[in-house]
Order: sequence, then C-alpha cells, then structure tokens
Amino acid sequence: MNNNEVANIIYNQIGYKSMLMIGAKNLVTMDDGLGFKIMRNTKGINYIEIKLNSLDLYDVRFCYVTVKGIKEIAVDNNCYTDMLRGSIEKNTGLYIRL
Repeated sequence: MNNNEVANIIYNQIGYKSMLMIGAKNLVTMDDGLGFKIMRNTKGINYIEIKLNSLDLYDVRFCYVTVKGIKEIAVDNNCYTDMLRGSIEKNTGLYIRL
C-alpha cells in the first residue's frame, strides 16, 4: 500500500463531515499517514498527525506548530479505527459528531 492510499483510508475513516467540523485544512500525505491543521480550540492544538504503525494501528500526535517549531502536546499510541474520533475529541475539545 502506498502513502496516498494510507492517507485516503485515514481520511475516510475519520469522515468528511467530521473533518469539516474540526476545520481540517492543508492536508498532507506523509510516510504511512496523514497530517492536517485544525481550527482554534481550548487546548492550543493546531496540527494533528496520524500515522499507521507496524501493528496496523494508528499513532496520533497533537501538536502546536509555529514558525519557531513544533511543540508536541499529546500523543495517543495504538488507536483502533473506532478510537480515532474519540481521541480527537478528547485531546482538542472539538466535537466531531452531532
């Protein structure tokens, strides 16, 4: 599976409407993953990086990105597909389902 396929799978598992609700933009295909900026929130996170690990589970990094560099705020390792939305809600404070 190439990087574009992995990124598309992650995007589809989170869902188009959920991505709209968190204001996802500037989507970037990475090595075995997907990265994107999100809207302003109370936790100070403005960038999320989701990567597929060797166990076929996801590692999710929540970061604050500025010109000075990247500050990692939270990490959720070994998340199953159904845990991605909950992880995003818990760490950003943004709701992605009605």
